[in-house]
Amino acid sequence: MGMVKVVGLVLHPRRDCGSAVDTIVNWAADRGVTVLGLPDEITRIACSAVAVSQEEMVERAGLLVSLGGDGTMLRTMRLVEGRKTPVLGVNVGRLGFLAEVDLPDLSDALSAIDEHDFTVETRTAVRTVLPDGRAVTAFNDIALVRVPGHGLAAVGIRVEEHGFVNYAADAVIVSTPTGSTAYSFSAGGPIVSPNVEALIVSAAAAHSSFNRSLVLDTSEKVSLDVLPTSGRLAIEVDGIIEGYAEPGARLDIQPLPGAAQVIRFGRTSFYERARRKLRVEGSAQVGSGDVTDAVVVDSFEQQRYEVVLGGEVAGMLHYRRHGDRIELLHTEVDQAFSGRGLAGRLAAAALADARSRSTPVTATCPFVAGYLERHPELRD
Repeated sequence: MGMVKVVGLVLHPRRDCGSAVDTIVNWAADRGVTVLGLPDEITRIACSAVAVSQEEMVERAGLLVSLGGDGTMLRTMRLVEGRKTPVLGVNVGRLGFLAEVDLPDLSDALSAIDEHDFTVETRTAVRTVLPDGRAVTAFNDIALVRVPGHGLAAVGIRVEEHGFVNYAADAVIVSTPTGSTAYSFSAGGPIVSPNVEALIVSAAAAHSSFNRSLVLDTSEKVSLDVLPTSGRLAIEVDGIIEGYAEPGARLDIQPLPGAAQVIRFGRTSFYERARRKLRVEGSAQVGSGDVTDAVVVDSFEQQRYEVVLGGEVAGMLHYRRHGDRIELLHTEVDQAFSGRGLAGRLAAAALADARSRSTPVTATCPFVAGYLERHPELRD
C-alpha cells in the first residue's frame, strides 16, 4: 500500500486543467485513492472527483495538488498553512518558481510521492492583523502601497520595538524568501534562497536618501508604522488588496517559519528556475547565443527532446512511447528564448528522428499538429 490515500485538488480559475485532472483521477482509480475538489472548481470539469468544502478537503487530504501557476500554488499553501500536508505544484501555463512538474510528468510524480520518493522544501510565511481586525497570511509578501491621488507611502520600520529607518516610496514590501523573486525583486531587493529563514524589507521607487533593502532574522520583531505624512495606503497580501491603512496605523509582522511543505524531486534547483524566469545574465548567458547554434537532443530518461542554446535548455518537447509508436505530447519554450523559432526546431528534429527510426507518430501536441499542417511533406 502506498502512502497517499486522499488527494485534494486546487485549480487555476481560468486555465484548462481538464487533462491534468483526468491524469490524477485515472492514477487514483488504479490505486483506490480518493480525489477531492472544491465544488466551484471541479464542477467546471466533468470528472469523478468528490466535491467537498475547503475545510473538509484540508482535513482529509494527505496530499494537495495545485494545478496552475505560482498564484495557484500560493493559494494552496495558504489553505494548508501550519499543517504538514505536502503540496505538489503542477505547471499549467508558463514556467514559474513554485510548480515542480509539467503535465507529461504528473503520473510518474504521483507514483513517486506514493512511494515516498521525494523531498520537502519548507516555506516561510508572514502574518499580520489588518486595521479591521482580520488576520491575513502571505507566502510571498505583505505590502503597503500608495493609492493614486493620496500621496506617497511614508512608512517607519521598527525592529525589536526600536525605529530603524523611515521610507518614503511608492510601496514598502515585507517579503519572505519565496517572495524575494516577486514584488521585492522588482523593487531592487535581493534574491534569497527559500531555505533561508528570513524576512526582506524593501522600498519600491524610494523617494528617500536611504533606499536599501533590509534582511532580518525571523526571530526579530518587525513593525510598520504609517507615518503622519503618509497618504492612504492599500494593504496587499500576495498581490491582493485586503484592506487599507490610514496615517497612524501600525502593522505588526509575524514570521511563520515552516508554514508550508512544497514537494521537490531534485530535477531543477531554485537557482536554475530563477535564472530562467528572471533572465539572469552573466556566466550562464541566458538568452544569448546564435539560434543557428541551437542543438536538439533526445533526453530519453526524461522522455523529452531538449533544444539547447548557449549552454541552457531553452525549450523541450515531451513525448511518450507506446510500443513501436511515439506520442508527441507538449512543446514549451522558455519565455527568455521565445520568438526565435526554437519550437519549430524541436518539432522538426522530433519528426526527423521518428522518420529515421521508421517510428509512427501521434501528434497530441497542438503545436506539432499545427507544424504538420504547415509542412504537409512531413505527414508521412
